Amino acid sequence: MTETNAQAKYYRIGTMKVEVHPSVQAAGAAAARAAGKALLELSQAHDAVGVIFATGASQFETLNELTRIPNLPWGQVLGFHMDEYVDIAADHPASFRRYLRERLSGRVRMKQFFEIDGSATVPEKTSSDYAARLRSASPQLCFLGIGENGHLAFNDPPVADFADPLDAKIVQLDAECRRQQVAEGWFDSVDQVPERAITLTIPALFRVPTLIVSVPGSRKARIVRRAFEEPISTSCPATMLRTHPNATVYLDAESASELDGVLLSQ
Repeated sequence: MTETNAQAKYYRIGTMKVEVHPSVQAAGAAAARAAGKALLELSQAHDAVGVIFATGASQFETLNELTRIPNLPWGQVLGFHMDEYVDIAADHPASFRRYLRERLSGRVRMKQFFEIDGSATVPEKTSSDYAARLRSASPQLCFLGIGENGHLAFNDPPVADFADPLDAKIVQLDAECRRQQVAEGWFDSVDQVPERAITLTIPALFRVPTLIVSVPGSRKARIVRRAFEEPISTSCPATMLRTHPNATVYLDAESASELDGVLLSQ
């Protein structure tokens, strides 16, 4: 363990870096600063910088802070998001297109932002077209969260595949994932949560050289511990983060509350 100041603690588990900050706001600000630094460096080496953005409650503070940092090279950013429900309108309160318009693309002017059209009549074609566009952009930076069932994007344990041949696919959402969407306030009941989604796959995410993973709040404490100490397997897809060469997980005091024994052993 290395402490570089009184407010944050820094660890490494496998190749994964971990930062524990005293509050949700501090963790989000730290993730945003790291992302801003990466964007500035990438803009010097690339005319266009592909970036994948996560959604959900885990990204509130990170995106809020990131969009307030001055002089970032947004004009060079090709933006993507990592998942969207099938058969959901773009203006639905739970739509990830709406989420990112309100919290990202409506606040900063990117070179281009590519949305996943969850209301398309042929989602299979939407999925394959999006995968091709993503590959052509060769993203260099990816924002992630961890679901309460350990999912990365919408790769829930029953459908996660560490060697998936696809870059994007249609998946069935498991019960725990759907309950999380209700608990976070996106839907009033589980019956309202779509059963299917288009998601980027784990290989597509892990090809990205830099992962910034924001995991705040007490609801994530249990799965954070599982992700950090269980054997690497699709029963908890987030365990795979321990193998990425440049992934940093940003926690607050609550999401790190079950980690004392795990972190002190590092």
